[in-house]
Amino acid sequence: MSIPTDKIADLSVAMVTAPVPVGHWLVILPVALCLVLGAVLLMLRDRVALQGYVAVPGLAALVAVDAALLHRVSVEGPVTMVMGRWLPPFGIAFTVDLLGALMALAAAIVAFAGSLYALADISTGGRRYGFFPFLMLLMAGVTGAFLTGDIFNLYVWFEVLLIASFGLLILGSEREQIDGALKYAVLNLIATTLFLVSIGYLYAIFGTLNMADIAAKAKTARGTAPLMTLACLFLLAFGMKAAAFPVNFWLPASYHTPRIVVSALFAGLLTKVGVYALVRVMVMLLPVERGNLSLLIGLVGAATMIAGALGALAQSDLRRLLGYIVIAGIGNMLAGVALGSADGLAGAIFYALHSIVLMTALYMMAGQAARLRGSFSLADLSGLWRQNYRFACLSLVLMFAASGLPPFSGFWPKVILVKAALDSGVWWLAGVILFTGFLMTIAFGRVLLFAYWRPASAPVGMTQTGIRKVRVPMPEITWQASLPLVLLTALVIGFGVFPGQLLRLTQLAAAGLLDPTAYLHSVFPGGTP
Repeated sequence: MSIPTDKIADLSVAMVTAPVPVGHWLVILPVALCLVLGAVLLMLRDRVALQGYVAVPGLAALVAVDAALLHRVSVEGPVTMVMGRWLPPFGIAFTVDLLGALMALAAAIVAFAGSLYALADISTGGRRYGFFPFLMLLMAGVTGAFLTGDIFNLYVWFEVLLIASFGLLILGSEREQIDGALKYAVLNLIATTLFLVSIGYLYAIFGTLNMADIAAKAKTARGTAPLMTLACLFLLAFGMKAAAFPVNFWLPASYHTPRIVVSALFAGLLTKVGVYALVRVMVMLLPVERGNLSLLIGLVGAATMIAGALGALAQSDLRRLLGYIVIAGIGNMLAGVALGSADGLAGAIFYALHSIVLMTALYMMAGQAARLRGSFSLADLSGLWRQNYRFACLSLVLMFAASGLPPFSGFWPKVILVKAALDSGVWWLAGVILFTGFLMTIAFGRVLLFAYWRPASAPVGMTQTGIRKVRVPMPEITWQASLPLVLLTALVIGFGVFPGQLLRLTQLAAAGLLDPTAYLHSVFPGGTP
């Protein structure tokens, strides 16, 4: 239903004078909370001892707010709040559906865990140079990207999280970090430029930046607008952001360089924002074009899985190995996007949520191993089972989950993706998912044999070999470092043993993407203009 032009002004006045329901404020509250906490922590830059007491409770509050938002959306459907109460599509809208709410909550959980781990991992110097303010800025960008309903605003939040990630990546200013940051920056800035060009192209076609409005107008624009070109541009831009093959080399070249808690947060969050943006644009806004590109997306996903699994097999540094595991996981998510069915998308969303939690925990596990034995190298790591069998058990759970073995959270999304591939007749994609899962099992088997079962060698002392720094081993693990690892591992076990509720939510999220009627109605209650 169209809105007459002469009524737009009256409706705008109504938007300004009408009260906003309490639930609508939940839409913007997560981003506002992160920005306020970041400002407070910046003012405490000379009182670093207090920063942890602000950041940890603040991120716990963010988890609570995101949980309340997820509950609201799961009960009542998508929720929209417009900035300044300007009537869409003229104003910037924040629109939250199940996909955005699930991703935001998962991101908040790992950020809270990361803030706890940082109490043991980040030195006084690192806190003084801005670790906690950068963390809050990163979370503002990540959360804003998941919650916005405006595609240019999505670009803005990408820029926010990129600025924060640059600051976190070079925290410490070591030569290896600067080298990794340069590679990270170049590829991500190219991807950001492509994203901006794509947005300009999109605006020229549709005359709007509101995602609900674009989804409605795309149905009638296919006969006259070059939407396939637009879809290819978005696919390339978001593929670079997500570290898809062949534009993924920036990730293993940079994720091993910063502090381990920074690597953990990057592995859990940054590539998933790229996957989220790809799913939102290609499935909800350009579904026909996604269907036409499904073979290409499937081939890219398969190549990404194979490149990640083979890369992991070739590594002798635990951090670099985990970087390739991140890449292999992105391939699984792309497989779900390529399939495009309800089950395929549900599997991709489930895998993304699983990967956010699991990859953060795996990097924390690597940090604990280095604390115990003094090195990240498999040549130096040994005897971890005898030194700390509780930590070894947690590690075994996480490695099984990453390989897709039952009864942990990685098993279910792979089952869903394989079933969806077979149901769609894409047997080769199902075979790649299973084959790369087997290769990842072998890669983690090497880690178990070298680092855990092999008899302990003499501890490695503090040396400097080139740019590779070897840490002094610590005999015990502090509670600040162990508690977040335990919490994240508990989630991996819980969603593996009791997957029912998360399966239901991911299926509903996938259905909302395939049929965005409720999303559009949330933005335009009276019909699209």
